[in-house]
Amino acid sequence: MVYQSPAGARDLLPLDVAQKHWVEARLQQVFHRWGYHRIITSTLERLDTLMAGGAIQRSTVIQVQDREEELGLRPELTASIARTAVTRMAGATFPQRLYYNANVFCRTPDSSHNRQLEFYQTGVELLGSEGLLADAEVLLLLAECLNELGLHNWQLILGEAEITQSLLASFPASGRDRVRQAIAHLDRVTLETLPLSEDLRARALMMLDLRGHPADVLQKVTKLSLDAPQQAALHRLKSLVEILDRCFSVDSNQNSQNFPIILDLSMIRTFDYYTGIVFEVIGNAAIDNPTAQPQILGQGGRYDQLLGLYHPQGKTIPGVGFVLNTEDLQQALLSADRLPQATPASDWLVVARSPAAYAAAFAYAEKLRCTPGLRVEMDLGDRQPEEIRTYARQRRIQQIAWLKDDGSAEIETLKREQGRAGSRE
Repeated sequence: MVYQSPAGARDLLPLDVAQKHWVEARLQQVFHRWGYHRIITSTLERLDTLMAGGAIQRSTVIQVQDREEELGLRPELTASIARTAVTRMAGATFPQRLYYNANVFCRTPDSSHNRQLEFYQTGVELLGSEGLLADAEVLLLLAECLNELGLHNWQLILGEAEITQSLLASFPASGRDRVRQAIAHLDRVTLETLPLSEDLRARALMMLDLRGHPADVLQKVTKLSLDAPQQAALHRLKSLVEILDRCFSVDSNQNSQNFPIILDLSMIRTFDYYTGIVFEVIGNAAIDNPTAQPQILGQGGRYDQLLGLYHPQGKTIPGVGFVLNTEDLQQALLSADRLPQATPASDWLVVARSPAAYAAAFAYAEKLRCTPGLRVEMDLGDRQPEEIRTYARQRRIQQIAWLKDDGSAEIETLKREQGRAGSRE
């Protein structure tokens, strides 16, 4: 029998981990600069928590057998953090700025034939703040994260869930979900064949085309008959685009460059708890090649009703955040030649000349490890000196400390560029 990981799972080898850590470490630096603190929630949650009041489909959750209650593995982090914020952090002062690095487990329509089920994500949640400034902070933070990683050729696809849902409300309830699904998948053919009146079909196709340069899309929407809440949401969206453009030009020191936004009021997210802005970050593959599949690096939005589902008194607390797909970021950075190409090499190899020098070798290695950042290995085999040197070269170790019986050390430096032993000191 050949043992291997189960279908949908995969192992991360040391180089994978080094590259993942490279990404996470740089994002963490940005989060800290903006005043965000890390939170770690349970991988295992009650099923009703994970489903977020029906906003997340039960079929996407990988369930776990338990005798007492229905449990599942988290398919995303926002619901778990919302639950934590109103229970474990009930006495906290808002706003709360939180970030996470975590794995999630999600079953999608493609999760068959060994499709991946486990994913790694990094993201933020800004809880307890509503309005323009909170939305702008999260989007500007997202832009700084991408720029910190060296990903400059990206676009933000920005929508507004409240406007989109209100436009959908004019469709009959019996067929609204089919219209919604067709728009979500940009399926023009289905919209043209659904049993709709000519006016409703034109409205559905108009919604499909509410995508493009912000000024053009906003002009199209202002021509529609909007009620007072829709007009207020549209005004907030317009103001957000304006403040992003002003802030981005100042931060990037490129006064002629606007925040790279595509406005898309046909955007409908898979997780149906969004109440305001919704967005996706598209990587450079789809930007440079219009026929390529969109490379979605991250997504997010505003969810002002979600925390109220978990609050003991039903109190609503606003929230907005984003998630970056760590593995998709790694793929984008690999093509940009930004990631480490090898695991970090050890700085020293400590070798005991004889069994009588074992204790001295361990003590010497421990002394070296007192220097922050040094990687020190002990030679654990019974090998000849040349075998040890070959191992050190293969592992890119440049310093060998040969420990004698009396505890003294002989230092040998290997010249990396020549691949042979250097002078002894």
